[in-house]
Amino acid sequence: MTRAPFGSWPSPITTDLIVADSINLKELQLTGTDVHWLEQRPRESGRTVLVRNGVDVTRAEFSVRSRVHEYGGGSYTFPYFVNDKDQQIYSGTTPITNTPGLRFADLVIDRDRLIAVCEDHRAGGEPVNSLVAIADRIETLAAGNDFYSSPCVCGNHLAYLTWNHPNMPWDETELWLDGQKIADGASIFQPQWSPDGVLHFVSDRNNWWNIYRYRNGQIEHVLDLPVEFGMAQWNFGMSTYAFLDDGRIACAFNDRGTWRLGLFDGTLRLFDLPYTEISQVRAAGHHVVFLGSAPEQPSAVIRLNANTGHTEILRRSTTMTIDPRYISPAVAIDHAFYYPPTNPDFEGLPGELPPLIVMCHGGPTSATTSGFNLQKQFWTSRGFAVVDVNYGGSTGFGRDYRQRLNGQWGIVDVDDCCAAARQLVDQKLADPNRLIIRGGSAGGFTTLAALTFRQVFKAGASYYGISDLEASNDTHKFESRYNYRLIAPWPAGAGIYHSRSPLRHCDRLNCPVIFFQGLDDKVVLPNQSTLMVDAMQKKGLLVEYLEFPGEGHGFRQAATVKQTLEAELAFYRRVFAIRE
Repeated sequence: MTRAPFGSWPSPITTDLIVADSINLKELQLTGTDVHWLEQRPRESGRTVLVRNGVDVTRAEFSVRSRVHEYGGGSYTFPYFVNDKDQQIYSGTTPITNTPGLRFADLVIDRDRLIAVCEDHRAGGEPVNSLVAIADRIETLAAGNDFYSSPCVCGNHLAYLTWNHPNMPWDETELWLDGQKIADGASIFQPQWSPDGVLHFVSDRNNWWNIYRYRNGQIEHVLDLPVEFGMAQWNFGMSTYAFLDDGRIACAFNDRGTWRLGLFDGTLRLFDLPYTEISQVRAAGHHVVFLGSAPEQPSAVIRLNANTGHTEILRRSTTMTIDPRYISPAVAIDHAFYYPPTNPDFEGLPGELPPLIVMCHGGPTSATTSGFNLQKQFWTSRGFAVVDVNYGGSTGFGRDYRQRLNGQWGIVDVDDCCAAARQLVDQKLADPNRLIIRGGSAGGFTTLAALTFRQVFKAGASYYGISDLEASNDTHKFESRYNYRLIAPWPAGAGIYHSRSPLRHCDRLNCPVIFFQGLDDKVVLPNQSTLMVDAMQKKGLLVEYLEFPGEGHGFRQAATVKQTLEAELAFYRRVFAIRE
């Protein structure tokens, strides 16, 4: 083993390896014995392809993606899909809708028609959302509320979710059945019918997202556990539980950052699986399919025999193989996962402590897990320590923990990230003079706020991060009132927005930052980055800025992923004088 400075180690986990033959797997569905999923392919400029049993269904001129709420999801139900370019619904190459300005999501087949969420942008201003049926024409089924999602059909019965400003779907939603509201006052997730026609759903009315059912006019608790069977509904088409044909429930839950899969038939029995991140649970017959990943296993489409527990991998997100000696194990610490520097060929210099990268997930109502993430290993295999933080406001820890961030965004999240860094410094696992913080979107805001208002970190990276909270109210409909709970109502709380905006307090920022921004971003507008860069340049601080035409909120193209990682690594080495 060779001694070399932390952060300088050569690694086989290169940016070419990260983007080579790697895909993002999304949106599983079952149609009988056929398994469908989406593959977002960075090597094809981020195009998303509908796949059935491993064979491409959509042709090269189509990319399957809904842009309802900008984040989309629920973009197909075989054989129908939403085409990214025009947001219309197709079957094969035939358009089913042809109304420019309308967007569709959460497609459900109901006998001889489709039911979908519709977002109407034709009038300008804030778009109008509704629930529609599509056959020879588009018929409105439900309208008047700000948002709709999750339609599900059983015979002549239709259930769906709806909510209104300023709520986000993890604040409060309403469950409707056949035109009547049957549940509200909590965050409700994934209504679904059992084989015997009983409506089930997930609700956090008891602090934890648990499974309930609506039977004989009453709401009954099905599973009562201090874990989360739900998720923050940033996208359509999420699924954490599904019914086998005999009525048993295959269900995944998040227990403080780690996902498990079980089978419920009156008693919950857990499957012995290696996966710590599980999503997109679907079932048919006695089989369950899901997306799963583990600390040392990339995401894959997995089919499980519920009777035997046998699993089969149908599709991997990457064909590459990595020597497990280069993989840093996830170590659970308080509301975070720590990854030590790991490389079998190198160790640090005598008496040297590694630089630490604190990662802030986006959202902020979201979460990180210990599932496989090659970008984390990119850093640890080069001699950086990494800690990925589930700060206050994250999901997976109950409603009360999620609501810690209400009115405190820019304070609680920043304090929790600083605390994670200090904990590792105190344990002699990180160099206090080489603490780095990085994040994207809302995580970019936490990054910039920590660098501006605290004196803990020495450098940072903002990926399409928010710098001006006042200007962040100028965003798309879905998030246009998000800040009302996270910060304060607008404009009454303008003073609070000003006091927590990094852009307004650049006089307090005194360390290097690198910025990455997609020029087509409709969620966090590019001026959120450029204004911050200009302010830092005027102050004479070390700052770098990379912008990417054709990229939106979240980078999809292989060339972009490669360039950003390489630029970020070079930046840190420059800041801390780390020589290869």
